[in-house]
Amino acid sequence: MKKHSYIIIDDDAESILKTQTAASGFSELSFAGSASNFQDGLDLVLEHKPDLIFLEIEPNNLSSHLSLTFISELHRFLHQIPKIIVTTKEKEKAFDAIQYGVFDYLLKPVAQNDFLKSVLKLNRANLETQIAPFREEPATITIERGTIPQNIQKPLTICIKSYGDYRYLNAEDICYFQADNNSTDIYLNTGEMITAFKTLKHFESVLTYPFIRIHNSYVINRNYISRIHSGNSTCYIKNSSKKIPFSKTYRSNVEQIIADFSAGNYLEV
Repeated sequence: MKKHSYIIIDDDAESILKTQTAASGFSELSFAGSASNFQDGLDLVLEHKPDLIFLEIEPNNLSSHLSLTFISELHRFLHQIPKIIVTTKEKEKAFDAIQYGVFDYLLKPVAQNDFLKSVLKLNRANLETQIAPFREEPATITIERGTIPQNIQKPLTICIKSYGDYRYLNAEDICYFQADNNSTDIYLNTGEMITAFKTLKHFESVLTYPFIRIHNSYVINRNYISRIHSGNSTCYIKNSSKKIPFSKTYRSNVEQIIADFSAGNYLEV
């Protein structure tokens, strides 16, 4: 059976030991190392290129900057992302993790039966990968109407369709989405606004990083944020006078944006 190398990224040393102990019971898993913060974890992944990552997304120490944005950072450097199993105490984070396309989700303290299920799922996925080249596949791929395809290798194009009119937008040109009853206004970096007859919740559900919901009426592109004023609960848009409020409900998302900025090539003065 093929060996799967894995690393553990967690700011809790005891938790790392428990995960490693659970994994030691499976001969197909090979431990490659562990890290306790964002940068060390990234360096470890780039060095070892493991098959599997156990990732904590709700760290005890916020300065570790561990979160789901770690996955987005991997996309910047790797053509193929390792399978990621999120390990955390927060059950509410499961949906967010799924949106990032994680392989599996384990709640702490990790039960041996749950760990076993993840390993069996991993073995099955590996077997299907080996079998796939021998299957006959159709010459074309059909994307279900009404969905927005996510492609990590090419820039995402969003098609706004209305009565036979097809309007194509580069997702990277979108500054933010604003709810307008059952439709959504899309604001571009050119200052242009386009209306789509989909709810804001629809866009929130099909788009992932860098698009983040910060208010009942707004989903914002993190890359167009020039300033965050916590006291006024306001985000500012680059090259614009627009001020976008954020609400208490989504304050944790804004805090994550702040942490994400500080985890990159960052200088605070």
